[in-house]
Amino acid sequence: MSSPAFARNRRGSTTSVLRWSRLLGLASAVGLVGGLAAVALESGLHHGSEMLLHGIVGASVDTGGTDMWVLDWRVLLLPAIGGLMSGVVVQLLFREPTGHGTDLLTRAFHHGLGVFPLRGPLVKSVAAVGVISCGGSAGPEGPIAALGAALGSTTGRALGLTPRETRVLLIAGCAAGVGAIFGCPLGGALFATSVPYREPDFESEAMVPAFFASVLGYSTFIFFLPPQGTSRLLGDVGQLSFSHPIELLPYLLLGPLCGIFSILFSTALHGTESAFRRMKRLPLWLRPALGGLATGLVACVLPQVMDGQWALTRAALHLDLGGLDSSALGTWGWPLFFAAVAVAKCLATSLTVGSGASGGVLGPSVFIGGIVGVLLGTFLLAAGIGDFDDSLRQALIPVGMGGVLAASMRTPLAAIVMVTEMTGSYGLIVPSMVVCMSAYMIGRRYGLNQEQLRTSADSPAHAADGLIHILESWRVRDLMERDGLAVAPATSLGEMVKMVRPATRPVFAVVDDGKLVGVVSLPDIERVVADSEPTFLSAVIAADIMTSQVVTATRNEDVYEVLNRFRATQHDVLPVVSERSRRWCGMLSRRAIFDALRERTDAIHRSVLEEHRRLHQIDEEGQISEIAMAVAPSKREMIQRRMVPPDALGKSLREADFRRVYGITVLGVELPDGTMQFPPDLDAPLEAEHRLIVTGEGKRVSP
Repeated sequence: MSSPAFARNRRGSTTSVLRWSRLLGLASAVGLVGGLAAVALESGLHHGSEMLLHGIVGASVDTGGTDMWVLDWRVLLLPAIGGLMSGVVVQLLFREPTGHGTDLLTRAFHHGLGVFPLRGPLVKSVAAVGVISCGGSAGPEGPIAALGAALGSTTGRALGLTPRETRVLLIAGCAAGVGAIFGCPLGGALFATSVPYREPDFESEAMVPAFFASVLGYSTFIFFLPPQGTSRLLGDVGQLSFSHPIELLPYLLLGPLCGIFSILFSTALHGTESAFRRMKRLPLWLRPALGGLATGLVACVLPQVMDGQWALTRAALHLDLGGLDSSALGTWGWPLFFAAVAVAKCLATSLTVGSGASGGVLGPSVFIGGIVGVLLGTFLLAAGIGDFDDSLRQALIPVGMGGVLAASMRTPLAAIVMVTEMTGSYGLIVPSMVVCMSAYMIGRRYGLNQEQLRTSADSPAHAADGLIHILESWRVRDLMERDGLAVAPATSLGEMVKMVRPATRPVFAVVDDGKLVGVVSLPDIERVVADSEPTFLSAVIAADIMTSQVVTATRNEDVYEVLNRFRATQHDVLPVVSERSRRWCGMLSRRAIFDALRERTDAIHRSVLEEHRRLHQIDEEGQISEIAMAVAPSKREMIQRRMVPPDALGKSLREADFRRVYGITVLGVELPDGTMQFPPDLDAPLEAEHRLIVTGEGKRVSP
């Protein structure tokens, strides 16, 4: 037999369970649709790249090799064609704002109440397929993250969810898209919940829905597009592992190097965006074509920047590093080549995305990180530093991927997990931690996502979190009045009028045999009085004028949930009933909620001042400011803190007559212990340790 306390807790959790069940169900549905969207995008990229990039320039360009100086008009013009198509579709037809996917979804989360219309990300995803298929240096991960987020946001708005719940589904949709397209369900959820912030912070409320959505998105993706081999990025790297502390030495170099390249990437992207914004005379739809043409110029020098399928990183993984000195590039040619590719990729991606072409920066970040890992490995070998085997040099590639991603997106924890899942390099967790964290510390000031805020404390989405958490922690039964106004159906109107207290807007609960059957509000009474003859009023009873369709609250609901009903009904009081039998339990008033909140905030204020003594000064200044605004809001600068004049010491305010003698008005007195006396005691003697809070120019009082 369960105890009464257990039964109350069980009933109290029912509403929360139902709300969470609904939210998780919706997140799962968003994950399923997000996975299908990722399948469509990946299929479009595969067929588009085969038809355009590989079909037109594939025979003359090997993006996975060491070709340089490919002076081919097709390489030059194809990215420009992709950019032109993107500009025409996005700007002329829909005029959507510029920016890559993570920028836009972060902006919607913080400043758009979670509203992220589906049309823009959908069009940009289609345009991104064209851009990438034409050799533009961009990734599909940003567009699919934005598309998944838009699917979640649209679902929330279509069902009339609150902004808080809509934001959760927006994050869940992003997790589904990233988890599916990158093949990293855990990393996708961590990325989506941390990408709104540039410090290591997470959207804790969205964490569980994001996990559900990411799992469903990934599962849907691999159902239609099963993974080939152990890793679709690099192949078999599962055998690589960290086995000795001496192996940390190259990783201690790799972290700062990844941080430096992330700064280079971010600076190039933001600089390019700024340069294109200054081109006022150039139409918006034409700017991506110009960026594509510049990308084509870079590709004519190093066609590897057109690589959207990780061909170069896979080739570098299996490169025979032991024979560098006998290769065509020579001993130092290899590190120089990979350094040039990494810089060129930063520049080409900046020109593509920064000009306004559709595409993301997540994929290029991972690509650059892998090339930086190869760069360090070839440099150490060419310089003869250390005696590391090939497996360690290979391990630098997946770890480098995480390093640049961590710094450029400012999501270090997510980057560790994402790259580990993407590459299957679970044995490299330790060096990944070192590299991702050190790269993040170096590049954290320069991120690709300009819409990120520092932490959740800075987000408008969390401005009322403290208040909401308090209201959610209270149950209706905690604040309701059990002796509220309750009458029987046969109670006369005259008896009800006698029960009305002055200056109140009462709501009578009409109770029959313990059950609520209706309510009578003051407008009901006023309407009957206005429409009826005085001789008939004595015959009117509660059953005649009551409203049967009653908006109620239940005992175990949280107060935050009930507040919406107050707003919808415009009532000051709501009847409270039991969950199952609808037996009347009491009344919940707006005033009771307000008084409880004021009491709690006062207690918090006192606790803060007791815990943090340094805040006393701010509290005192706040009191002075409130006095100033109340007394002289148009002359706030005239409110001052002054010493007691020598000839007023020992006198009271009444005796000193400050208004006549000194030309000032004393609003309050600050006592030696720092407390504020407002209004002041007119008959208490003034001491030298007192400070006067005054208004007015003054005649003889020196500050």
